[in-house]
Amino acid sequence: MAIFHKTLGILGGGQLGRMTALAAARLGVQTVVLTPEANSPAAQVAADTIVAPFEDKKALKALSERADVITYEFENIPVESIRYLQSLRPVLPDDRLLEISQHRISEKTFLNEINIPTTRWVRITSAEGIREALLGWGARQGVLKTTRFGYDGKGQCTVRLDSDMIEKWISLGTSEAILEEHIDFTCEISVIVARDKLGQCAVYGPVLNEHRDHILARSTVPAAIPGEMAKTALDLSERLAEAVDLVGVLALEMFVTRDGRILANEIAPRTHNSGHWTIDACAVSQFEQHVRTVCGLPVGDPARHSDAIMLNLIGSNVEQATKFLDIKSACVHLYGKHDVRKGRKMGHITVLGTPDETTQRKLLCL
Repeated sequence: MAIFHKTLGILGGGQLGRMTALAAARLGVQTVVLTPEANSPAAQVAADTIVAPFEDKKALKALSERADVITYEFENIPVESIRYLQSLRPVLPDDRLLEISQHRISEKTFLNEINIPTTRWVRITSAEGIREALLGWGARQGVLKTTRFGYDGKGQCTVRLDSDMIEKWISLGTSEAILEEHIDFTCEISVIVARDKLGQCAVYGPVLNEHRDHILARSTVPAAIPGEMAKTALDLSERLAEAVDLVGVLALEMFVTRDGRILANEIAPRTHNSGHWTIDACAVSQFEQHVRTVCGLPVGDPARHSDAIMLNLIGSNVEQATKFLDIKSACVHLYGKHDVRKGRKMGHITVLGTPDETTQRKLLCL
């Protein structure tokens, strides 16, 4: 059982790294975090921390010397740093999945190549191209996005035929963008897939996701969608995991359209915000699956013992957390962040089962 004595290196010190480190500790796996931040959420619970930029080769080498295997907690890690580390230690998931997910055009191209449908899209390199694309589609509006470094609504804007295209283009501050056709959708869902070295998959979801100001506010499982749609979402997610030969965890975010289609939106090459409920509603969480798979253990049973609602504590909403401490079905998770800022994810609450009237009223305050 020497596998449990492994040390896992984690690039990134945020809440996903924190919850991964906590899951690793359950399995007797120590963690070493490399992050540019001092006193990061993950550093507070990891066995060791290296504070340095992700591009610092000396720090990366030090991480490789302290860890048996390395992973990352978010996708904005330089691919060059991952490739350097791969020359020293196994890095899972590998650089291929990371590179695909970092560039929206590469991402959409890859999804379409493996027969996972997306909305119509086109590469844009000038303001003039935006209106031309909309007219070509016969569409009144679309979403213009930077190809890199966009998350939680950053790096994107809605464009309409009557928009000032030059102003919209300049606002993104980029030389390359992607224009996606506006989708008339009923809801947004996600599926989380864990896959081990033997190719065995464990799948969570579909999860129903609700956003506020482009930030995930609430996830509900099971998602109230027809069974055939749920099966399609699961099949597409497993197809993606197999196509990239995943070892680790990924999430596929999707739209359910009013005409009954499932369209992929984004790939997250890591554990996902919409899967936080798995910590409390499943025997094996998405974070434990991640540790298992990258450390060479088989995937666990992803079955949930409870339905769940997960709510993000965003910005000052964290002040509402204490109201849930006396609710038996509520599980409160705080990330150890001291600086409360608008739009910052400070923690989350998972409510198991069907909330009673008192709990429902408190949920409405978030």
